[in-house]
Amino acid sequence: MTNTKNLFASDAVFVTDQTKQDLVLKEVYDNLLERGYVKGNFLSHIVEREHNFPTGLDTSTLGKSIPNIAIPHTEGEFVNTRLIVPVSLENPVVFHNMINPSQALEVKFLFMLLDNDPDGQAELLAAVMNFLADTPANELREVFNFTDPHAIYSFLEQKFAKKKED
Repeated sequence: MTNTKNLFASDAVFVTDQTKQDLVLKEVYDNLLERGYVKGNFLSHIVEREHNFPTGLDTSTLGKSIPNIAIPHTEGEFVNTRLIVPVSLENPVVFHNMINPSQALEVKFLFMLLDNDPDGQAELLAAVMNFLADTPANELREVFNFTDPHAIYSFLEQKFAKKKED
């Protein structure tokens, strides 16, 4: 499975009611593995990396009442494609802050980065950061609270496609 053109796949957008970080990552992993997007050893590596190098992001600087997010990822050797995997969390899940790892953050949305190119992850991370910087606060608030995978996919596809055109 290679995805070079689009950053999102309609079958790789998830909504979960899990309440613990490891269970969220396991549920998403199971779905990604079934679809061939990741390799069998992906889960242990993404969990270990998240524990050692947290990816939670405090979004309070982006606007009032915007839910915190996390951007979990691991090395490209454990994935089969290039993709941003959005995950809406029905319940807040604790992730630690990437800037201040001792700070626990309640997170409501994930952008999981998959990139089988060892140098490509920085590009995907930049795309997510640009999206955060360029999207009005009311739209971020809205999409981070969506609970319909199709609505999430449509919104993000449109926003990222528009960004590519600019």
